[in-house]
Amino acid sequence: MAPYPGIDTDDINDKARKDLLSLLEGVRGKKNLVIEQSLAGPIGLFAKFSTLQDYGVDKVFFLENDNLDTSQKNVVFLASGEKASQCIAIAGQIKKLQQVSSIEHEVSVIWVPRRTLVCNKILEEAGVLGDISVEALPLHFIPLDQDVLTLAYDDPFADLYLRKDPTSIFLAAQALMPIQQKYGLFPRIIGKGDNARRLMELLLRMRSEAAADENAATFRRGMMPSTSIESLIIIDREVDMVTPLLTQLTYEGLIDEMFGIKNNQAEIDTSIIGQAPGQQPKAQASTPQQQGLKRKIQLDSSDKLYDQLRDANFAIVGPLLNKVARRLAGEYESRHGAKSTSELRDFVNKLPGYQAEQQSLKTHTNLTEEALKYTQTETFNRILEVQQNLVSGTDPSSQHETIEELIARDLPLTTILRLLCLESTISGGLRPKDLDNFKRQILHAYGYQHLLTLHNLEKMGLLVARTAANPFYIPVGGGGASESNITNYNALRKSLRLIVDEVNEQDPNDIAYVYSGYAPLSVRLVQAIIQKQELLTLTRGSSSDAPPSTSSASSGWQGFEDVLKSVKGETFNKIQKGDEAAVKARNMLTGSGKVKTVVVMFLGGITRTEIAALRFVGKGLEGRKKVVVCTTAVIGGREVVGAAIEKGDFGKG
Repeated sequence: MAPYPGIDTDDINDKARKDLLSLLEGVRGKKNLVIEQSLAGPIGLFAKFSTLQDYGVDKVFFLENDNLDTSQKNVVFLASGEKASQCIAIAGQIKKLQQVSSIEHEVSVIWVPRRTLVCNKILEEAGVLGDISVEALPLHFIPLDQDVLTLAYDDPFADLYLRKDPTSIFLAAQALMPIQQKYGLFPRIIGKGDNARRLMELLLRMRSEAAADENAATFRRGMMPSTSIESLIIIDREVDMVTPLLTQLTYEGLIDEMFGIKNNQAEIDTSIIGQAPGQQPKAQASTPQQQGLKRKIQLDSSDKLYDQLRDANFAIVGPLLNKVARRLAGEYESRHGAKSTSELRDFVNKLPGYQAEQQSLKTHTNLTEEALKYTQTETFNRILEVQQNLVSGTDPSSQHETIEELIARDLPLTTILRLLCLESTISGGLRPKDLDNFKRQILHAYGYQHLLTLHNLEKMGLLVARTAANPFYIPVGGGGASESNITNYNALRKSLRLIVDEVNEQDPNDIAYVYSGYAPLSVRLVQAIIQKQELLTLTRGSSSDAPPSTSSASSGWQGFEDVLKSVKGETFNKIQKGDEAAVKARNMLTGSGKVKTVVVMFLGGITRTEIAALRFVGKGLEGRKKVVVCTTAVIGGREVVGAAIEKGDFGKG
């Protein structure tokens, strides 16, 4: 896949790899690497273990396991500098190493993405700061694909919305600044949400600080609006909490729901997808332990078949696989028609490609069969029915009996909480009587430690009691305030056409295909900026209200001002300007005919279905614009409610 104009993801990977290897090279000789578990996946995306071995890494240990040995004199710790708990763990392991080892170790600590005062203080108080070397690895965005960048930061959703820790906003600003330094200023920063506004203000402040820095002459010279990037759109996850709570219905989203995808990899039981290629299954009967073996599979655009399937609605994946199987069978049989040696040689040269495709087809066919079993269960369909009834505006109380039945069936707590939080978010809270009833049932069924879980959900605004102060429950009108404190889905359902009754999943014509009839609000907001004409036609039935200029983001939110009053948080539209004469001269030289990039930044996380919807939007803009997605993390409903769930058990002393 060719790099997207405006942002070269290969360049980001190369720089991250070069920075890491340079730090490792600075530690002479063989070394043991102790890495924070949540960083191992992101680093594995751009630096393989064999590469680390070439730079002297002998063994790799996870920091959380506390099992570092004394086999090498050099020890390198690699961990997040933002987490005090990791600093305390490193200080403890360094002291332990000094006590139990007979040799004097050379210890280096590399903080990602920066060295913090908190970590310095912890190491100093532990008495080890003077004995170690401390460096920083400025690892910001990690490309998951050519069009998706994510922060190398663990659990930003819980930090931002539960612990109210704004670190991820600062790190997002730090990650976006190098893009501006390389490609020019984002000509326009548009967004929705309180945290989104904070990010915009941070970007402006960082620009001012960089311009004032005496050592930033290059930065100052290059600080003109970009000619390759059209705009930066920032969406705060808080403006649309409904979308991540819904069950994802794209192929990639469903795999994530069932198995979990982390850093483009999923761990699947070998009983489902078989052994890795080249590994022969043993002849004897497998033991229960062998049946529980898991295999990691790579899920990204390097697998051409997966690239075709991942953004499709799961309902059409079976026919797509059928089509591919028939094509491969036909191509393989064509060898019988080869008459000359050159034709046979061509076939032999293509054989490795056929075999790779056959293996990929086998893997995805097995995954699809497993997903079919999952989606055809009564429980899955009951859950999906409740979700679709809630988003379509059905009386929420009519769904309570089903939710109570699911609790009685002892379904996982995350499933129950997703449904309750979905109702609360759409309806502006549950009736106090109903909320108390569900709380009682959850505590009885899942344990009293979940008093803390329920408190956390309330703190995040996901599961609350409906009060007279929540006027947005009223299904008419868009509120009266210019900045609302709650998203009014009942008003937006019609004004942004969030529900599409007739969805063509085979050949989709609207983003609603990703949820089989529900269009993610977050992506509708992006469409309101970059697909203004199409969205106005869809929602109002005509283009008469469209602003004069709809070919770019230059008109901002124009045409949707009233709609935005029903969406939680602040609205902003900031233009960044450079030296006027220099801008005019450059525009004359470069012209305006090239394809431009729109950077969409999701603060708090984005789901895989929203990524699919944004790719669909990008296809509609082909030849004019490319959409690149940046996010603090890729999340789903499991991560949203999982952030609140209490892991301890009061019943165990």
